[in-house]
Amino acid sequence: MRKRRNFRKKPKDTAQGLSVTVFNNNVEEAIRRLKRKVKNSNLMQDLRDREYFVKPSIIKREKRNLAKLRNQYQVQKEKENY
Repeated sequence: MRKRRNFRKKPKDTAQGLSVTVFNNNVEEAIRRLKRKVKNSNLMQDLRDREYFVKPSIIKREKRNLAKLRNQYQVQKEKENY
């Protein structure tokens, strides 16, 4: 077997939540990785949603309206294809 170049052993991560380790004092890369993790986990969206209380009926209404919009776009797209 060949040895892998630039192979770094990952230290055991005992931190809770989102965390990033900095290798070779490369803070910019660590910040980029952290931003990507936050974006992929939808953490900011959840915080924005929990900022204030929204009645369940309003949530249902918004979901229903979004479903109608999705259906409209899909029908429009099908008409363009034919």
